[in-house]
Amino acid sequence: RNSPQRPAYGLYAEQLSGSPFTAPRGTNERSWLYRIRPSVKHTGRFKGAHYPLWKTAPNLGDHELALGQYRWNPLPMPSEPTDFLEGMRTVTTAGDVLGQSGMAAHVYVANRSMTDDHFFNADAEMLVVPQVGALRFVTEMGVIELRPGEIAVLPRGLVFKVELADAEVRGYVCENYGAKLTMPDRGPI
Repeated sequence: RNSPQRPAYGLYAEQLSGSPFTAPRGTNERSWLYRIRPSVKHTGRFKGAHYPLWKTAPNLGDHELALGQYRWNPLPMPSEPTDFLEGMRTVTTAGDVLGQSGMAAHVYVANRSMTDDHFFNADAEMLVVPQVGALRFVTEMGVIELRPGEIAVLPRGLVFKVELADAEVRGYVCENYGAKLTMPDRGPI
């Protein structure tokens, strides 16, 4: 069975994936794990390992991060007029934009459209995932209307402005500094 819904002995089934969702089907690397308790319950049970010569990029100095999963409450909607770019907040980065590898994860909130401003990202393509409210990207190639439950990829160097279809919007942006995102190979139709 590919997706066990009721594992034996009351265990929890979890899938560990070693490949991105964009990998061809034949090269997907995944393993089913059967646990006594779900991995989300493991937080706080482990201590950090310290190897002073083993660094993770970007190495921005010494820091102590708790092991385990993090959760953030949604950003509050702004009380002042805020557009898509002004409402962008970085959550994490990885890799090196100058080396064209890695990514940055952001959250955004906005309550007004971009009017006279336009923007293009020379560093990365942008994967946009709205959570609350619909967006309208007016680009030099046409208009993209994007609602929650949908995603859009804006190519590197594409000039655009963001108009709000709803009074308030919130969502996520992933900047991909590396190789272009591709659709997964679904095999012959």
